[in-house]
Amino acid sequence: MAIGRSFAEYVEDKCYDRLYKAAEKYVDDNWKSLHLYSKKIHHIDSVEISDATIQRVYIRDLPGTRVAFEVGLELEINISDYHYDEDDQCYPWIRIYCEGDLACELDDWKIIKIEPYSKKNAPANSLSDALVPIIPYNRLDAAATDFLRENYPQALKITETGQPPISVDSVEVAKKLTLTIKQQSIREDTSVFGQIYFEETDAEMYDEDLEQTVTKHIDAKTIVVDPKMFLLRNLGSINNTIIHECVHWVLHRKVFLLEKMYNSNVSNISCEVVGGALSSVAKSASERMEKQANQLTPKIQMPAAPFKAKATEYIVKYMREMNAKHPIEVMEQVITELEIGFCVSRLAAKIRLVELGFEEAIGTYTYVDNHYVKPHSFSKGALKINQTFSISAYDAAVQRLTNRELRELTKDGDYLFIDNHYVYNAPLYVCRDDSGKLDLTDYARSHMDECCLVFDLTITGTVGTDYHTACFLNREESNFTFDVKFHNGFENAPKQRQVEMRKKQKQEECDIRLKMTDDPKQCMELLLNWKKMNYAELSDIIDCDSKTISRIVKGEHTPRLETAVRICFGLHLPPSISTKLLEVLGCRLSMTNINHQWIRKALYIKYPESIEAVQEYLAPYDVEI
Repeated sequence: MAIGRSFAEYVEDKCYDRLYKAAEKYVDDNWKSLHLYSKKIHHIDSVEISDATIQRVYIRDLPGTRVAFEVGLELEINISDYHYDEDDQCYPWIRIYCEGDLACELDDWKIIKIEPYSKKNAPANSLSDALVPIIPYNRLDAAATDFLRENYPQALKITETGQPPISVDSVEVAKKLTLTIKQQSIREDTSVFGQIYFEETDAEMYDEDLEQTVTKHIDAKTIVVDPKMFLLRNLGSINNTIIHECVHWVLHRKVFLLEKMYNSNVSNISCEVVGGALSSVAKSASERMEKQANQLTPKIQMPAAPFKAKATEYIVKYMREMNAKHPIEVMEQVITELEIGFCVSRLAAKIRLVELGFEEAIGTYTYVDNHYVKPHSFSKGALKINQTFSISAYDAAVQRLTNRELRELTKDGDYLFIDNHYVYNAPLYVCRDDSGKLDLTDYARSHMDECCLVFDLTITGTVGTDYHTACFLNREESNFTFDVKFHNGFENAPKQRQVEMRKKQKQEECDIRLKMTDDPKQCMELLLNWKKMNYAELSDIIDCDSKTISRIVKGEHTPRLETAVRICFGLHLPPSISTKLLEVLGCRLSMTNINHQWIRKALYIKYPESIEAVQEYLAPYDVEI
């Protein structure tokens, strides 16, 4: 299915003439409310619209197949002063509110109202230009809850202690949505394990008996699942596939309808094994759809409140039964209980635990060197999603050979490689087991960030972020290759090394701060050079036009506060430097503005992190940058 058409372009083609006529009438009747202004005209006697350009189209979701869309129309208006015989042009904007039904290709579209244009916050039910729902990360659990409330509300119930959770029956969800599930081989290589068909069609499918591709008739509203899923994968994976397709039906029907306005032959959405939608058009829209389905499916199968309640219950239960001192000691049993209770895969249960704050699960079921590494845990937030303490013996040897810092750390026996970890050689962290073999102490396994070195992981291959997350947390054998690189270890080294490193960092920051003047150009160039970054790289990080960055650097443009703050986060500027830069750029944070205070706090405690991480931090407080 080719997805990613432009709704704005469709509106311009279909609706422009009526929009122009409506704008003409509105200007005739209401031009005084537009507050037209001209330095040449002292008194406006007449106005006449001469042109109009669609500059923005904002789209909102409505029930069924309907959408609401607001058109930002820039007008060219000729104004006259009869007394002085003067003419001029003004370029005000108006906002035209419209509604229409995609099922009839907007043939029924109508104008609801027109008003002068003003900037507004996007509503919660906004759609992208390709009609993909815009769901911020911090709203995903709420979206999953809404899905369940509508289609399987019993799964939101928290069952009593000792009772299993109510798992989501994927077949019943499909029935509630009036979807049919059909088992049919899709591709010979099983690279596509699920497809949803929005309309009746004849599709190319693989026939196992004939060992060739044949044409099969597929009814509308059909989910096709490859039968090999039932043989080769567990029940959790099958449920995941069906719910995934149900999410496409609920969230992405309007994307399909928009595509159908352009291409009447389209019929389905396909999902590859690695999670990318099959698309020949608009990669970004395809990826957004797949990302949403991938993110929402486990949240629907494991709704936050019941899942957290059962996870806590099982941790308490097994710690009591096993006389455990730390949750990591029972996490394998907890994951198994959750896997069975919610009818999901082990990996899905593990990832959901980590996502909901049970970071002890990260160190559970880690598969390296053809064995499971013993469970281990660390302080919350100590590892990024692409980092690990656990590496193979081969990677350990290669890294020691190629990385001078790691070689220095290990040359005198300060760090030993034990149970797939580089651990600091001290009695608190290293002991001998009953057979005399070196092992990590129980204390070390529950304080990995204190005694073990960190390694960065990258996956070789074209797979999406969601699959990366799964692989990083699981690390079982697969067709994907992990590249391992020593991180540097200072943040997880013994305390005295941390102090030495921090002193060095602070001295460097002080030196940079002393070099900053009150000249915006000098400051920006100094900081860009310090961070080894150019205009284009910074503009990509903070999602700002590179020309705008160039003008700011040259002192030709005073940025908005939000842009200046994003520059600080994009450059990862420490507090003393970000405070000075904001001052130099003329963007001071107000002590009496609560939003500014949240931004100030983030500048102090979140500056080393990504823009996305900062946005997630600020989102619960309704602060946007």
